[in-house]
Amino acid sequence: MLLKSRVELLEITLLRSLNARMSLSDKDVRNYTRLKKGFEDEQKSDLWLEGLSEEWLVIHDLLLEHNNSKFQIDTLLISHDKIYPLDIKNFEGDYFVEGEKWCTSTKKEMKNPVHQQNHCVILLRSLLQDLGYHNPLEPYLIFINPEFHLYITTINPSLVFHSQINRFLKKLNTRPVKLNKRHYKIAEQLVALHIVESPYPHLPAYHYEQLEKGILCPKCFSLFSEIHGLILTCGHCGCTEGVESAVLRSVTELSLLFPDQKITTKIVRDWCKIVKSEKTIRRILGKHYKQIGHGKSANYVLPND
Repeated sequence: MLLKSRVELLEITLLRSLNARMSLSDKDVRNYTRLKKGFEDEQKSDLWLEGLSEEWLVIHDLLLEHNNSKFQIDTLLISHDKIYPLDIKNFEGDYFVEGEKWCTSTKKEMKNPVHQQNHCVILLRSLLQDLGYHNPLEPYLIFINPEFHLYITTINPSLVFHSQINRFLKKLNTRPVKLNKRHYKIAEQLVALHIVESPYPHLPAYHYEQLEKGILCPKCFSLFSEIHGLILTCGHCGCTEGVESAVLRSVTELSLLFPDQKITTKIVRDWCKIVKSEKTIRRILGKHYKQIGHGKSANYVLPND
């Protein structure tokens, strides 16, 4: 059973908007591309777990803190008798190990992923003990890329390569998994402790006035160029979308980029640009948001705010 899925980092969402609405530096474009590709790889890497039986508890992408140290768990599997922290790697190419050093085929030294995982496991074990749980931990490094090869002289059963994944899943599925309330409680407590870090300190500086206005296409993230009645059309990829859903997406984007900005008919009309009718925007906001105040001072908030 999947208890926590992997979600896109807010930093990626915001950088995508900024990339479409302003000129980012080469450094920021590289950072956006790296984060975006990393998330796409993580999504692909989760597919292999579809072969796991439903009786397991699966938690993706946990960021936790213990003893003033933050640590990340790619995927956590909870069974009846053990907890499996999995570190998923999408390395590509040839690597080799010399003693405790991991190197690429060009002999460029890299961080030892075994050491990194061991550090996380130590912190996770200590955190669980503080919560009153003493379940054994069995960590694995999963290398999902078929184009990865590691030259190693000793057998390490905690390393699982692409050709071994099916056997690894069969091994897990043969284990007895009889979960009780205690297992769900462990999972729920860990999910509750997940840290959501603010992305704003990592973003390039930006201001409302410098951003290009308009509604972004949900497929190619170009600005919609045509509007016919209540339908928007993207001149770049041909995607079409109803005005109502497009305006609501843009309001969400505006609120994420400028969390202190009050949502008014005037600001939404300016932000969306292509939708000229204030009446249409007021109708959409009134339908989905709660109006605070009246007249020119009126602004809109989500109903649960």
